[in-house]
Amino acid sequence: MLIDHLNRLIPDFAKDVKLNLSSMLSDEQLAEQTRYGLFLACAVATRNERVQSSFESLAAERLTPAAFTAAKAAVSVMAMNNVYYRFVHLISNKEYATMPARLRMKVIGNPGVEKTDFELWSLAVSAINGCGACMDAHEKALIDSGVAAATIQAAVRFAAIIQSLAVAIEAGNDVAQAGARDGRSADRG
Repeated sequence: MLIDHLNRLIPDFAKDVKLNLSSMLSDEQLAEQTRYGLFLACAVATRNERVQSSFESLAAERLTPAAFTAAKAAVSVMAMNNVYYRFVHLISNKEYATMPARLRMKVIGNPGVEKTDFELWSLAVSAINGCGACMDAHEKALIDSGVAAATIQAAVRFAAIIQSLAVAIEAGNDVAQAGARDGRSADRG
């Protein structure tokens, strides 16, 4: 089971991550497609192979092939947009904001799933990637579509939990590797 596998990877110093992960996985505030697409998109956005493969397995059991593909499309297009629009938003020279982006992103208009799910996944990935301009745009589209603030907040909370999971696993690997190095050094001494 996913929770057992991931819990074994979470180091002892990250007990809060374990508790938040368990809480997130049992939270049924969001519809199943929304929730599992969100888990998948956020897991891919962390760029952590273990987190991604675990959530891919979980999502594959719960999502249609179209929703599975759409969640990955959201991550892919946000990887591009978050870099570009974060640059445009943060650069002092505002001339770039007047230029056409010239980035193909047709999937946003026709994602193959409900538009609100795709927007929610895009917002969560944009939060992980730290693009304020994209977060504002996706949050506005969601509000305009009648999505409740509590739903939006839940999506970003789940993104935060999944990102913290990836960081904790990586930090745990670093601690284990350092311990192994220390052990080898002591053996030589």
